[in-house]
Amino acid sequence: MLNFEVILAAILAYLLGSIPTAVWVGKRYFKLDIRNHGSGNAGATNTIRVLGLKAGIPVLLFDVFKAWLAVSLSIWLNNPEFSDNQHTIYQIILGGLAVLGHVYPVFARFRGGKGVASLVGIVIFLYPAPFLFILVFFTLMMIFTRIVSLSSITSAIIFPLEAIFIFGVESVPLIILAICIAVFVPFTHRENMKRLLNGTEKKFDFGKNRLK
Repeated sequence: MLNFEVILAAILAYLLGSIPTAVWVGKRYFKLDIRNHGSGNAGATNTIRVLGLKAGIPVLLFDVFKAWLAVSLSIWLNNPEFSDNQHTIYQIILGGLAVLGHVYPVFARFRGGKGVASLVGIVIFLYPAPFLFILVFFTLMMIFTRIVSLSSITSAIIFPLEAIFIFGVESVPLIILAICIAVFVPFTHRENMKRLLNGTEKKFDFGKNRLK
């Protein structure tokens, strides 16, 4: 049965996810709406491409943190009657609401990012050891390909495999979530996948001049 704390946590999780970090940073410090530049995506990758690392890294870190914080609400706002499985499902729902808020932010007319950074926040909280493995994999992919979308997609696809077969994750809700992540990330990168197949996806260039 849902109690007041659980309902409050769900609302707060969505509102946390809805904080449009990239949009607010762009408007506050650069007088532009990041959604009207670059890929049009209100996320860290587009922020780095358009505005540079000094703007993009804080956006990335906060987008990760807000989802991590949303899941951690389960510690302070909980239903003591939840079983272990129910508590895990509760944490997943809070994380999902944060991602939903990131993709459809109420504070930015429901035009947000793709949710990858927010997914990272959930993974850090729920899968700390598998996260370190996938972080190394993503970093190596970026070094060799310099394509963010390809690195994100391949990391998401192998995530449930390494979580289950390397780290032995046995929780059914966590296994289902890992599989959902492997589906969700490619789905949100459909246009990128088309460009990858066409050979037109841009490589990331840290040395490129940004907007001032």
